[in-house]
Amino acid sequence: MSDIRIVVAGAAGRMGRTLVRLISETPGCMVSGAFEAKGHADLGKDAGVLAGLPPLGVLLTDDPLPLLAAAQAVVDFTIPKVSVELAALAAQARIVDVIGSTGFSDDENAKILAAARHAVIIKSGNFSKGVTMLAALVKQAAKALPDFDIEILEMHHNKKVDAPSGTALLLGEAAAKGREISFADHAVRSRDGHTGARVAGTIGFAALRGGTVIGDHQVIMAGTSERIVLSHLAEDRSIFAHGAISAILWGQGKKEGLYSMADVLGVS
Repeated sequence: MSDIRIVVAGAAGRMGRTLVRLISETPGCMVSGAFEAKGHADLGKDAGVLAGLPPLGVLLTDDPLPLLAAAQAVVDFTIPKVSVELAALAAQARIVDVIGSTGFSDDENAKILAAARHAVIIKSGNFSKGVTMLAALVKQAAKALPDFDIEILEMHHNKKVDAPSGTALLLGEAAAKGREISFADHAVRSRDGHTGARVAGTIGFAALRGGTVIGDHQVIMAGTSERIVLSHLAEDRSIFAHGAISAILWGQGKKEGLYSMADVLGVS
């Protein structure tokens, strides 16, 4: 059986370079294409060399279309605008699309869902296997403890551009599903000034930014005279790449549709 041909979006970035390196080291997988934004300083360079590997013979381009036409999967940790465009192209090419970008609007999510009618799209706010299991635990605990207040605290590096993080939102959505309530109607993303007493049943968020923190998340469930704290600490960016590669392998041969990392691990 030939190797799965994988295109890496944003291949010159920190996550992109990690993906190139780990895909190249994974048996049965190969980097068949790599691209970056128009005008990027690294266009024309070898993706392997940028990732600290020997040359792969895969040069960075700014045109993903011919790359996707010759591939079986694309992995995309970029920005929502790019991810929406790539999802449409993946649908045309009928290839697996793994999306790790965060900060999507409702309209952008709707466009990705539409693309998933014609392709296997695996989208998650976090591709860590540990975070996926944490979300499953949060869902279970939120259901079992309906009278406990839920607060989600996250911290990331000082270059992160969206808040709350996609992972924090994923955990909040898991809590809402456990209680069978609307996440949009119960999420409280900021507090400032004289806010009054906490509204029962809401899911609160707090976002911290600083240093080089890869990603720390805590889900605090506070009841009367007791608290449960469920947490996950990311120590290396490679955990997200390993999860994304697992998703690519899992998605081969699946029926078209929108999936998550929970589906990959069988805990959805």
